[in-house]
Amino acid sequence: MKKLLIAFSLFLAVNTLSAQPPQVPADAGATFGKVTTAENAVSMEQYVQLLESKGDGKPLEGKIIGIVKEVCQKEGCWIKVESPNGNLMVKMKDHKFAVPVVLNGKKVVIDGVGTLTTTSVKQLKHYAEDAGKSKEEIAKITEPKKEIVIQAAGILVL
Repeated sequence: MKKLLIAFSLFLAVNTLSAQPPQVPADAGATFGKVTTAENAVSMEQYVQLLESKGDGKPLEGKIIGIVKEVCQKEGCWIKVESPNGNLMVKMKDHKFAVPVVLNGKKVVIDGVGTLTTTSVKQLKHYAEDAGKSKEEIAKITEPKKEIVIQAAGILVL
């Protein structure tokens, strides 16, 4: 029984420590996930126009330049980037990498695939919790949101 308790305690400790955003700088040239470049990157405005012209559910692969406006405070598993239609959600593909909280406010290149989709109220509330929003702000989320979501394979800090 004692061994089981020790093993469980160790599991909880490792799990808690691994669920933190990386504590590394986000200086120009830093990459997270797949190594990428700014070559052939388009502005967020151009990317949004291209994706919206394709229609709902049709993915668009590309490199996009944008400004990070919000970072998941719990794990660094998503960011929101400034776009013409409000902040655009960027998830780290397959949770294979995370970004540091200090990425907030930085100009980045996102190498990934975007899709116009509808995000459920449950998922929106989950994101709000991850962002550290108050219970009152979370309670105000009552409608699903049609938005562009990008699955990022790599992020480069400019």
